[in-house]
Amino acid sequence: MSLKRRQLLVLGGLGSLGLVVAGKTLSRSPEPSSGMAQTVSEPPKPSANELMLRFVAVADSGAGDRNQFASADAMAAYHRKNPYSLVTLAGDNIYDSGEMERIGVAFEQPYAPLLKQNVRFRACLGNHDIRTENGDPQVRYAGFNMNGRYYTYREKDVQFFVLDTNGNADWKDQIAWLDAELGRSSAPWKVVYGHHPIYSSGVYGTDPVMIQRFAPLFKKHQVQLYINGHEHHYERSTSIDGTTYLVTGIGGAHLRRVGRSKTTEYAVSRYGFSAIEVYPDRLQIEGIGTDGLVFDRGIVARAATV
Repeated sequence: MSLKRRQLLVLGGLGSLGLVVAGKTLSRSPEPSSGMAQTVSEPPKPSANELMLRFVAVADSGAGDRNQFASADAMAAYHRKNPYSLVTLAGDNIYDSGEMERIGVAFEQPYAPLLKQNVRFRACLGNHDIRTENGDPQVRYAGFNMNGRYYTYREKDVQFFVLDTNGNADWKDQIAWLDAELGRSSAPWKVVYGHHPIYSSGVYGTDPVMIQRFAPLFKKHQVQLYINGHEHHYERSTSIDGTTYLVTGIGGAHLRRVGRSKTTEYAVSRYGFSAIEVYPDRLQIEGIGTDGLVFDRGIVARAATV
């Protein structure tokens, strides 16, 4: 083969693959009739300030009284200025005993403005909810979007893991399921929620049994956030082995006192809800009162990946 012939073949190959100059690929689009494959560049990485997901968290909400309606009104007002499509409902969804005949006053009426905007609620069961048929009617209720007593779902770059933390839960199978699901998840952000607290400075306090059950799994699989109710206050913990614990049982049931412990970053007893914004490098948590004002702000940083 002649030198000129070899040069032409080499240059033709470079034309289809793109030229690498100073570390950058300069691709050349093939002519429509050439039949050559076009070089596809990788999509740009999202900016650190690009909002990926916004959701709201609330628990102990199903009182059906003026306090719940005030909290729900604040959630609707927040939605008008800061749209979101998901509410994590962390148990005690219907007081006093999970009776479905109260679903109207405890859920459908207070959250009607959000439901009309197609905001999806995804619930777990609280201790009051299982008083009626062990909570099975709520699991079947379409408005709570429960894929079982414990389940997982993904919203963009966040995977949520929803637990049954009641005393009669199927703990053996549930823990094995959680370990497996966390292990196979490729989501950059992992959020777990259940009704009962793990770390708390409230009436029930920190639960050593819950720590033993969940803390090692959270550390192993880099769970960044755990959300719960049962305690009727708001509390955001420090980062504990990479996990922040958020108590948000302020949706309507009577408030209870809260103190402080060495794991407390911020705590208060007042009605409202929590709003969480997800960015590529952080979660931003806000505690918002029924007056619409932010009473707490915190950051959960994403750990660097190797």
